[in-house]
Amino acid sequence: MLVRHADPARDARACAAIYEPFVRDTPVSFEEQPPSEAEIARRIATVSEDYPWLVAEIAGEVAGYAYACAHRDRAAYRWAADVTVYVGEEQRGQGVGRALYSGLLPLLSRQGLRTACAGITLPNDASVALHERFGFELVGVFRRIGWKTGAWRDVGWWQVELLPPTDGPPAEPGPPVRLEDAA
Repeated sequence: MLVRHADPARDARACAAIYEPFVRDTPVSFEEQPPSEAEIARRIATVSEDYPWLVAEIAGEVAGYAYACAHRDRAAYRWAADVTVYVGEEQRGQGVGRALYSGLLPLLSRQGLRTACAGITLPNDASVALHERFGFELVGVFRRIGWKTGAWRDVGWWQVELLPPTDGPPAEPGPPVRLEDAA
């Protein structure tokens, strides 16, 4: 399995195809319409300006992707990022999510981010297990926060500390770190 940085032109179609059934058929994503290939390309380009967006390939095909984005807009949140991972249906259970987070989370800590947060629509045992494997802990649940697939849905929030706290002000987060630079 190869984990690499996403390229909008090369990877948008595959990422959109992986994401589409999550939007269309499940409550996992709260989007209601699957974004187009062009929209996913725009998202990859925009996110990659400030955070890593990674894809995992198996036999030359994109099997999944993971990325980080700003947790909130307020300045004091700049040391926190939200993370997400999506794996294609045929590739689940093959370690794709683990490989992606094994690449993504160290890049975020090298960038100077201190906390990674993940919102998980409940129930989702596989996603909870993946996040807890990486040390994420449940910090709260928003009850009946979204309506999707015919029911009100809860979203659990997990977080993991990427860097230990400091006594004084932390250094400013830097630009995204590339996998090749982190090796």
